[in-house]
Amino acid sequence: MKQYLLALSVLSLTACSTFTPQRYSISADNNVALKSMGVSNIGVGAFTGPASFDRACRGAGPIAPPDNMSFEAYIQKALSDELKVAGMFDDKAPNTTLSGAVEQLSFSSSRGLTGGEWIINLRVNSSNGKSISVSEHYLFESGFVADTACKQTAEAYLPAVQNLIGKLVKSPEFKSLLVAI
Repeated sequence: MKQYLLALSVLSLTACSTFTPQRYSISADNNVALKSMGVSNIGVGAFTGPASFDRACRGAGPIAPPDNMSFEAYIQKALSDELKVAGMFDDKAPNTTLSGAVEQLSFSSSRGLTGGEWIINLRVNSSNGKSISVSEHYLFESGFVADTACKQTAEAYLPAVQNLIGKLVKSPEFKSLLVAI
């Protein structure tokens, strides 16, 4: 009986993992789009999260961004990093500040059995009173086995966010967010 309880205890302690996306990395296409705008002194304020979001992945464990950040903070940092590399960021005396609200965030690691998806809806507000919304529906191959599928789902968050930021900065309305009033 003791061996059975010991085996059960060890199994329950090792059954749950946390699956972590990679730290955000700059997209060359997003960088080119931003640099072509010829605008600078942009700040990035707070981003809020969705009303609800389930981080659990197939009972294998949660998906959690790196460095103890929230999913919305990951998107906020992604936008800040893109602006920094493009030479547009200014956190000391910005002409305009962008803030955001992640209005929807969801994922599936079992779309069509071995596929996955991330759905992200983001509203970005400018201190000049203008705002725009962008959405990303990112599809990827996840896998059949829970650990593999959840690892793939976590790894797919980075390109999903890169695509989301790309849709934002390439939107015809984006430049209107950057103009100070």
